Amino acid sequence: MRSKQTLIIAAVVLLVAFLFTRDIKGLVKPKEEKAGVPAGGQLSSANSTINLTEVSTEAKNTINANLATEIATLENAYQAASGDDQLNAAKVLAQKWDDVEKTIPSALYLEIVANKEQTLNNWLAAGGRLMKAYDTTTDSVTTPVLLQKANMAYTNAFALDSTNLDAKTGLGITIVNGMGAPMSGIAMLLDVVKKDPKNLRANMSLGTFAIKSGQFDKAITRFNDIIAMKPTPDAYFYLGTAYENLGKNKEAIDAYLSSKKLAANPTLSSFIDKKVAELKNKS
Repeated sequence: MRSKQTLIIAAVVLLVAFLFTRDIKGLVKPKEEKAGVPAGGQLSSANSTINLTEVSTEAKNTINANLATEIATLENAYQAASGDDQLNAAKVLAQKWDDVEKTIPSALYLEIVANKEQTLNNWLAAGGRLMKAYDTTTDSVTTPVLLQKANMAYTNAFALDSTNLDAKTGLGITIVNGMGAPMSGIAMLLDVVKKDPKNLRANMSLGTFAIKSGQFDKAITRFNDIIAMKPTPDAYFYLGTAYENLGKNKEAIDAYLSSKKLAANPTLSSFIDKKVAELKNKS
């Protein structure tokens, strides 16, 4: 049974790495297995293994030439500026990189902004973008550093306001993903849900952790609650995965087909069609 579960979860990882964002990719399979993530409190120094210039150069090679030239001009202006002018230039660059969906340089500029102007909102923005970069990056060297940076951003946000649920949720998620003991992160997320039962981000993280740890009954309850609040393709897909692992093939098929309908993605549709055919043959 365990080997079957491993195969199913591995299949989910391969699928969602292409199709979905943070919630599916980040928690189905622990990234600790992919790269050695230090325990909490052992963060490396900023930019220790991520060089902003190198990241920017690589990203510019993958976008429209005119946009690349525009960003290069802005980066030159940033380098030449100081004080508030440089801060404002970093904000512009973070937005420009986000506009072209290059999350790593965008996140690094937001981190610069937060270090220069240490407000709750700036740290939350940096943490959110760093986690997005972490979730959409497959490089085994870069991902642990992004997680470390996100953890530090949320730690700083939490230090400024320990009652802020976004800061607590983000910090809990980074801990669950490898920055310290997972159960301490789960405790933080449970506290968020206690205070805000409809907090989708915290609920999704708890649901995906339940799948990751093989607690499929708990995952089913969590994802059904999430779907009652906001039906999404990834919530239905996770629900189907949990049902499938418990041998509840009919329920799994229904959940997968709901995911397919909401996503309207050709690649996902093809995957689910094959999955449904397999499950029907087992029934």
